[in-house]
Amino acid sequence: MKVLIYSAKDFEIPYLENANNGKHKLTFIKDALTSKTAIKALGYDAISIFSADECSFMILEKLKDFNVKYITLRSTGYDNVNLRSAARLNIKVANVPAYSPYAIAEHAVALLLALNRKLIASNSRVKQFNFNLNHLIGFDLNGKTIGVVGTGKIGSVMSKIMHGFGCNLLGFDIEENQCLINDFNIKYMSLIELCKQADIISLHVPLNSDTHHLIDRNLIEQMKPGVVIINTARGLIVDTEAIIEGLENKTISAFAMDVYENEKNLFFKDLSYKMPEDNLFIKLNAIPNVLITGHHAFLTIEALTNIAETTIYNLDCWNDGTDTENELTETI
Repeated sequence: MKVLIYSAKDFEIPYLENANNGKHKLTFIKDALTSKTAIKALGYDAISIFSADECSFMILEKLKDFNVKYITLRSTGYDNVNLRSAARLNIKVANVPAYSPYAIAEHAVALLLALNRKLIASNSRVKQFNFNLNHLIGFDLNGKTIGVVGTGKIGSVMSKIMHGFGCNLLGFDIEENQCLINDFNIKYMSLIELCKQADIISLHVPLNSDTHHLIDRNLIEQMKPGVVIINTARGLIVDTEAIIEGLENKTISAFAMDVYENEKNLFFKDLSYKMPEDNLFIKLNAIPNVLITGHHAFLTIEALTNIAETTIYNLDCWNDGTDTENELTETI
């Protein structure tokens, strides 16, 4: 099968080539999938895209005209793909449903620890041989209450880790995880009640119509004063303007994120040679008690291996005329 890999990153290419082992003819391009770059898929049976690629109805129509039959995502999230249109056009779409919940949850904990214990500021001082400890005070995680919003695979791992720190666990999800209740004494409650009680809130929900701007101005007003918020889920789950307001009025004491609602024009690129044209991000990035990483929570050896193997597995199934259990268009 001839496959065009959009948004190919240098760090992932070896993993994909190793998983492929010469089975499919892979072509890697750095370009993201857009209405302008869709033409590059001409002559290919399948394409592979990443979470920042655009796969709207108009683009899917172009891909159909170019005789592309399959789309395999190198991500879990698929809100960037119009699945209903893909199904109508008979284009099969599959994703990587679970590559490493540990990678994401552990990154969330790393953000929390670095933010709380002022590790970035402390290291920056030491680099300049400044060993002054003023303004580096954090707090013990032991005994604190953490609200886990979304207790699926990643949220479950996050709950387990924070239980190990001695935290009290609160959970919010459409389905309660009985194992978390039994093993870690997590207490499920409404999102508003969780926000009122939690010292720390960690977000692990998928992006959909119900979770878009889930963390908005009204909800932030309900939060416990001085709350710390960690977002390693999807950028659009939080209203960034509301987050900035919460930081300015001290409702939020600190905020860390690995995802951003307008990240498509920023992340995965080197923009060090020019100022990004995103005043909202610039303002957020300038706030001292904000810690941002550029969507690299998934960046572990294990996760990259699983992403590559599942991506090739999806292609193998389609090439053999069989179904993959990772197909998203079957249920539409």
